[in-house]
Amino acid sequence: MMTPTPLASPPPANILIVDDSPDNLQLLCDLLEDQGHRAVLVSEGSLALAAAQKEPPDLILLDVNMPGMNGYEVCERLKAEPQLKEIPVLFLSAAVETTDKVRAFQAGGVDYITKPFQLEEVTARVRTQLELRRQQRELQSNNARLKELDHLRDDLVQMIVHDLRSPIHTLQMSLDLLQTNHLGKDLQAAHLLKRAKDCVTVLGQMTAQMLDVSRLEAGQMPLTKAETDLTETARLAIDSVAAFGAPRHFTLDAALRVRALCDADIVRRIIENLLINAIKFTPRDSKVRIEITRQGSMARVAVSDEGRGIPPHSQQKIFEKFAQVDVENKQLGAGLGLAFCKLGVEAHGGRIGVTSIVGRGSTFWFTLPIRS
Repeated sequence: MMTPTPLASPPPANILIVDDSPDNLQLLCDLLEDQGHRAVLVSEGSLALAAAQKEPPDLILLDVNMPGMNGYEVCERLKAEPQLKEIPVLFLSAAVETTDKVRAFQAGGVDYITKPFQLEEVTARVRTQLELRRQQRELQSNNARLKELDHLRDDLVQMIVHDLRSPIHTLQMSLDLLQTNHLGKDLQAAHLLKRAKDCVTVLGQMTAQMLDVSRLEAGQMPLTKAETDLTETARLAIDSVAAFGAPRHFTLDAALRVRALCDADIVRRIIENLLINAIKFTPRDSKVRIEITRQGSMARVAVSDEGRGIPPHSQQKIFEKFAQVDVENKQLGAGLGLAFCKLGVEAHGGRIGVTSIVGRGSTFWFTLPIRS
């Protein structure tokens, strides 16, 4: 049987000890100072609150039964202060009833030591709580750093995209002029010119989409909501997408006219993105079906394809920016299209999701409020 590895000695910490017994205060102070910690001693609840507010400690050892404000009340007051609520509180009490311990945890305590003290137990519990506190602070610091890096990355992407818009526009105009003034009959050159124009169009759409995703994430994209015929919006999306990619059979199933309160342009682009996604990951000559229904106070739009399908563990990941999904040992990039769809739907107060079976296709769906 392997012996568990003992916890390493924690670095010196500031520990606030609250107890109305001078003997207990001195005993705990000597114990903790022998371990290199700094102990601050107070004998009542109001003094404990003042000491914690003046210099927040790393850990508080708090007696339950004290004259005036008891330990439970002190802990509740501490947890109500934003700058103090994360400090771990370790209760001290002669009471051994389960109800006393439950009340201590309900007040916000993290552990409970019964009197008379066993010094080895106090040492072990203090060491454990200080290590947990250290790890919590480290995690908070790492999270803050990750958020900062995420903001820096988004800012960099936005700057790059803004700088790309002008040369892309210039390139688009130059290709248009070349196509207009191309007087020869070189079919290969004409074909290459068309491919170049299509690529520039896609590149322009990608840069616009990156800006839109950033604006939606920041809540800076205003929505012009109006009662919108979703059937007509879907038809416009089909007409826009049908000109791109390999042949597909689009069908629109909308037995009833369903209207939603939404920004028609954003919703059209959401449907376009779902159709483009279906085109990218389905065989040639496959069927893509749009179904529009009403479910209570919500309108539902579903786009179904006959593609590879998506494994269950990847069905939420695909709505993340630049997500990569592994299907049949192939990495499929979701890019920004589905991220835009998710943000756009949620900005309207709707929901988005996917149901899929690997090898049999997928159905991407979203809901929108019918009225405010």
